[in-house]
Amino acid sequence: MKEFILQLDKFGEKRVIFHNGKEYSYKKLLEEIRSIKNTLLIGSVKRGDVVSILSDYSFESIALLLALYENNNIIVPITSTVDEEINHRVNESYTDFVIRIDSSDYCLEKKAPKPKHEMIKQLQNKSQAGLILFSSGSTGKPKAMIHDFNRLVKHYLGKKEKSLNMILFLMFDHIGGLNTLLNILSIGSTIIIPIDRNVDTVCELIQDHRIRVLPSSPTFLNLILMSRGNERYDLSSLRMISYGTESMPDSLLLRLKEQFPRTKFLQTFGTSETGIATTRSKSSDSTFMKIDDPNLNYKIVNGELWLKSNTQVMGYLNASMESFTKDGWFKTGDLVELMEGKYIKIIGRANEVVNVGGEKVLPAEVESIILQMNEIEDVIVYSENSAITGQIVVADVVIKGNFTSLQAKRVIREFCKGKISNYKLPSKVNIVERTSYSSRFKKIRFMN
Repeated sequence: MKEFILQLDKFGEKRVIFHNGKEYSYKKLLEEIRSIKNTLLIGSVKRGDVVSILSDYSFESIALLLALYENNNIIVPITSTVDEEINHRVNESYTDFVIRIDSSDYCLEKKAPKPKHEMIKQLQNKSQAGLILFSSGSTGKPKAMIHDFNRLVKHYLGKKEKSLNMILFLMFDHIGGLNTLLNILSIGSTIIIPIDRNVDTVCELIQDHRIRVLPSSPTFLNLILMSRGNERYDLSSLRMISYGTESMPDSLLLRLKEQFPRTKFLQTFGTSETGIATTRSKSSDSTFMKIDDPNLNYKIVNGELWLKSNTQVMGYLNASMESFTKDGWFKTGDLVELMEGKYIKIIGRANEVVNVGGEKVLPAEVESIILQMNEIEDVIVYSENSAITGQIVVADVVIKGNFTSLQAKRVIREFCKGKISNYKLPSKVNIVERTSYSSRFKKIRFMN
C-alpha cells in the first residue's frame, strides 16, 4: 500500500467527510478504498489503465480517486454534466474505462481501445499513477494536461496532524480543489462537502460546522458580500480565507477585511501546469504575495510571471508545448508587479489587456477603482472593437439604486477621473443583474 494511503490509517475513527447529512470516518474511507480495489477494479481495470471519473466530490468519488491512485491508474476527474464536454474529455484523454457515480453506486463502462499517447506509455512503463486535468477552454480548445500523480502526492507526505473543519469549495477536476483535498487528508482534518456552491449553502455549512478555513475565489467572496451572507449567517468561526484562481481587486480585499476583521486572508497561487505553490501574503489586507516554495522557481520576463516546478506537467496530450520554453519554464500569461524584490502582485492576464489607441489598459485595475464606489456592488471590465481607437473599455456593473446606463457611465467616469488615466475610463457602461462568471466562480471576460 502506498505511503499516502498508509498514513490515513493513523487517524482511525476521526471524522474525514461530512456530505449530504452523512458522516464518514478515516477507517470507513480506507474500507471503501479496499472494497473498490477488491470488487470494482479486480479483474477489470488493470494497472496503468486510463480511468475517467464522472462525479464531483463525494465520499465515493474520493475513495475511488484514492483506490485508482493506489492501483497506479491514470485518473481523469470530470465534473461536467454536458454530454458533449464529457465525450470530448473521454476521447482526448485516451480513456479505457469510465466510472460514473450514481448515488453510492459505481457504474463501470469499458471504452473501445485505441493506441496510447507516448506520455501515457511512459507512466505505464514506470508503473506510476497519473492525473489528467483539462484547462477551462475559455480561450480555445481545452488542453489535456498529464501529471505524474505520484510526484504530486509526494508533496503531502509527513505533515503534522491537525483537527480542523475545512470546506471543499473548488472543484474535483481543478488543481486547487485537489490540492485542498490532499492537504486535508494529509493532516487528518475533516472535509465538509457542499451539495452545491451557492452562497446560502456554503455560509450555512460554515455556520453549522464552525468551519475555520474557506478556500475560495474573489468572485465568490464578493457574492457573499452582495447577498449579505456574512450578516445572515454566523461566520465568526472562520480563521483563514484563502483566495486564488483570478486577481483580487485591492478595494474588494479591503471590503472583505472590514467584514471579517478576525480572519486572515491568504492569497494562493498555482496553475494546472505547475501545481499549487506555497505562498505568503505580505499582509491580510495586501494583494502582494511571496512565493516561498522550495519546489518551485519563478522569474519575471517582460512583466510576465514564468514558473518552473518539481510538480509540473509532463506535457499536453492534445496541444503543442508553446507555453513552455525549451529549458522548461512555463509562461503563465499572468502579468505581475514586483515590490521590494520579493513580493509580487498579479495585475492581470496578458490576453485580457485592452488596447486603446496603442495605450494598454488592465481590466483588473479599472475594476478595483470602480469597486471603491458605494453605488457599485460588482463590476467586470473588458474590451469591444472600435473603428477609431481599435478597442474601447467596457464595464458591466451591478449597481445599487435606480440609474440608467447613461447616468451610471457619467457617475463612474466622474469618480474615476484623477484616479486613473483618461484612456482607461469606460467608454461604455452596461447595467446588469450579475456579472459573467464560470462554474468555478472565475470572471469571464468577453475580449474583442
